[in-house]
Amino acid sequence: MLANLTLHYGWWLLALALIGAELMAPGFFMLWIGIAAAALGIVLIFIPDMSFGVQSVVFAVFAVISCFVYWRFVRHAMSERSDLPHLNRRAEQYIGRRFVLETAIVNGQGKARVGDSLWLAEGPELPAGTPVEVVGVDGSTLKVQKASS
Repeated sequence: MLANLTLHYGWWLLALALIGAELMAPGFFMLWIGIAAAALGIVLIFIPDMSFGVQSVVFAVFAVISCFVYWRFVRHAMSERSDLPHLNRRAEQYIGRRFVLETAIVNGQGKARVGDSLWLAEGPELPAGTPVEVVGVDGSTLKVQKASS
């Protein structure tokens, strides 16, 4: 009987371990599984005689529900509220902006001065000093064309 009364602590420890693992390797997946484990710990306070097989099924159901809530509602809400949608995709911030070629584009590649750094630029053959406009990106490579006057 005592084991059944304290079984909810085991689920809370699992929840803490999963949430702690989320802090080490962020991705929001383990957080929601940890929330499911914590929810099952709360349910066991009110239904302490639940068998471990039933607990496992309830945990699986809670995990699916919590992950669904994240994917359907939370993730969508988090992506809409950003005022800097390209924060982690820095090169995409430069699409439509104009820069000057530091080195000529030869064989499709050159370098453009962006602030105090040089970025790899791809585009048509152009001499150094030519103003270019960024029309796309490929990773950290700027796709450029000659800027119109």
